[in-house]
Amino acid sequence: MLFGSHWKSRYKNTFEGAAAGVLLCFFVALLACVSGALGETKNVIQKDGEFDVSYNDTVTSENQTIYAFNHTVSRTKTEGVRVSVDVLSQNLQSPILFVIRQKQAVLSFQVPLILRGLYQRKYPYNHLGRTLCQPPTRAASETQYFFVDVSTLSSQGTNYQLRVSRVESFTLQTDTTFSFTASPSQPQYFKYVFPEGVDTVIVKVSSDMTFPCSVMSIQDIQCPVYDLDNNVAFIGMYQTMTKKGAITVQRKDFPSNSFYVVVVVKTEDEACGGPLRFYPLRPDELIDAGNRSKTLNVVVSPAIKSEVYVMGMLFCLGIFLSFYLLTLLVACLEKKRAKRRELFQNIDDTSPAETGQIAATPNEYGSLESTISSEAITDSAPSVDSATSADNYMERSVWKNVGRSRQESLSSIEEDDYDTLDDINSDKNIVRTKKYLCVSDLSRKDKRVLSKKYQIYFWNIATIAVFYALPVIQLVITYQTVVNVTGNQDICYYNFMCAHPLGALSAFNNILSNLGYVMLGLLFLLIVLKRDIVHNRALACHEVNALECGIPKHFGLFYAMGTALMMEGLLSACYHVCPNYTNFQFDTSFMYMIAGLCMLKLYQKRHPDINASAYTAYACLAAVIFFSVLGVVFGRGNTVFWIVFSVIHILATLLLSTQLYYMGRWRLDSGVLRRMVYVVYTDCIRQCTGPMYIDRMVLLVMGNIVNWSLAAYGLIERPSDFASYLLAIAICNLLLYFAFYIIMKLRSGEAIQCLAMVCILFTAVVWGFALYFFFQGLSTWQKTPAESREHNRDCILLSFFDDHDIWHFLSSIAMFGSFLVLLTMDDDLDTVQRDKIYVF
Repeated sequence: MLFGSHWKSRYKNTFEGAAAGVLLCFFVALLACVSGALGETKNVIQKDGEFDVSYNDTVTSENQTIYAFNHTVSRTKTEGVRVSVDVLSQNLQSPILFVIRQKQAVLSFQVPLILRGLYQRKYPYNHLGRTLCQPPTRAASETQYFFVDVSTLSSQGTNYQLRVSRVESFTLQTDTTFSFTASPSQPQYFKYVFPEGVDTVIVKVSSDMTFPCSVMSIQDIQCPVYDLDNNVAFIGMYQTMTKKGAITVQRKDFPSNSFYVVVVVKTEDEACGGPLRFYPLRPDELIDAGNRSKTLNVVVSPAIKSEVYVMGMLFCLGIFLSFYLLTLLVACLEKKRAKRRELFQNIDDTSPAETGQIAATPNEYGSLESTISSEAITDSAPSVDSATSADNYMERSVWKNVGRSRQESLSSIEEDDYDTLDDINSDKNIVRTKKYLCVSDLSRKDKRVLSKKYQIYFWNIATIAVFYALPVIQLVITYQTVVNVTGNQDICYYNFMCAHPLGALSAFNNILSNLGYVMLGLLFLLIVLKRDIVHNRALACHEVNALECGIPKHFGLFYAMGTALMMEGLLSACYHVCPNYTNFQFDTSFMYMIAGLCMLKLYQKRHPDINASAYTAYACLAAVIFFSVLGVVFGRGNTVFWIVFSVIHILATLLLSTQLYYMGRWRLDSGVLRRMVYVVYTDCIRQCTGPMYIDRMVLLVMGNIVNWSLAAYGLIERPSDFASYLLAIAICNLLLYFAFYIIMKLRSGEAIQCLAMVCILFTAVVWGFALYFFFQGLSTWQKTPAESREHNRDCILLSFFDDHDIWHFLSSIAMFGSFLVLLTMDDDLDTVQRDKIYVF
């Protein structure tokens, strides 16, 4: 202890001459006494070292060399010191040990330096370069000393070269690019001090070389600095990189208002997605790593200020609040038009049946006259074979309601109460298998029953949303906490070039941009609620158009669609808290639901009696999400999985096609194969006849071609992003059905009103721009984090939002527009009698 206190005090004062010699002699004498006591002879050689001078010396187990250096440290300027060592001897029996003793730190390493890779592979490095830690000083100027001790246990002389030099550009300057070279045994780190008025900066490191793989780290100003491949992850924030890396650093995380930027080259490239060379697994065998030097550039730039955050939030709110104002304006215009129609209603308000005989003129549907007549007979409503007034229709509706009224609550009404009636049972097999169907044929069930049936869609999805969202929120909060505590930036796949933190969130802009889904989903719910209220008032007033005309109004699916859009925004925001492959299903689950609900709504429009129940629909969607998770976890490169999935996909397509073609009037039982053979024999072999339902057959043939092609593509290519592949299947089927619906609507002589046409054109344009930004691909969890960062790009909107944020904006608007299309596309039929609206 006495020696230690004298040793420290000697270099705290300014006595440099005689005192240094006395203490050094005392130290040498003490070592000699210890060596003598142990029966060994150890010579200690002390040398005064100079900067930028190469020392070529020899060391053995019998001697030890100590180099003494000194340099002046200023409080306002930090000067880096770098020690370079090279072993000149070959076939060493024992490594050389270098110990560098500083005022507040000790750095030691051996040469050759052994770094380990995967499977405990050992890579030796004979040339080392290490930068000494420079702790801050309180004095305005201070002379500090450090010593380099060189020793070995080898009895043979080992030649080495030692060089200590100053690092002139040790402190990085703001917005100034600095180039340097690093390798696994020669890591580099630099200091950065926050300038006044700057609270957040972005540290960007780039290289023209993809490999070797490297790691960039941000560490506090403290000793030791962890700058080797095997310890760089011990402290601070770090991320792997190939060509590009970026970390956003906030002043509040560093009390000293400064930090180190550390760059380390890894011994192997496997962590960056590179190939892992084959080596024989022999214990303790040293492997030559070859040349793994890499030239890199580093630049530190100020991040955005708080004003930009405010501007981004106001911009986001302003865009979507404008849709509320536009909706209010359209509602006011519609109210004015309604008042005008009321002025002429007493003159022009006549029944749709007054246009003449029920039988229509022949058109492309062939024998339409006889078809309409047969429908009038089978329809449960009284037939009308001559012109009647609106009052007659109202009277008929009242009597019909009175005749079947049972004065029971809505909760006691069940769909089966009416399906079990014998006359309807016999009627279903007749009506639903007619060659040409009208909406009146498929809207025979009690409206209260169907209303209850479709309201279940909304309540079910609301329940699903609560049970799904709560654990999701809990999980992503845990993810963000792990990232903040460990500093591992490889956990989350951000666009690090445009990731603006706020509080504990690392990429607030990616979360904020999902606000559109929530706001527009809520707006859609309000629009549907308004329509629902207006329709219920019309029913209460026994208006003819509400009772007998137009597509039957069932709003349960619309409510479910609006809720799904809001949940898509919430879960997408949760996903972007820490995007990675383990939680990608958070972002896609409600996309599947939205696609499925839209297809169900299209089908329900003209098939209200036979649409799927909520339980069946959500069970099928749950199966889709289940396969999505299996595909993400097990699907990559798994041939067995893709074969099984393709077979299930094709079988599901065939079963659904059969269900749609026969309007549900078929049974899947043991005799299905016999009936299939009989149909093929009678319709294709015995006599060649065309399909009875041509329009349906065209749709189903096209649908099978698309789905079989997608199944074949998946089986052959086996795309790594299975979730997006599954979503593409759903979107392709939705677009195909929507295009078929529009074509058949126009082919049937129906019109598309101005508002619906504007929505269609506007939505198509927005979808086009949205998909452009979606395919920019700023990150991808299908690759390693380092490879994903190669796709990162700077912000492009208000210095706050990137391409993916714009995709969020545009896709939320496009989805909202798509929902409006489904809501308004059949408004032209509100005054058309249902037995004149065709089913397709």
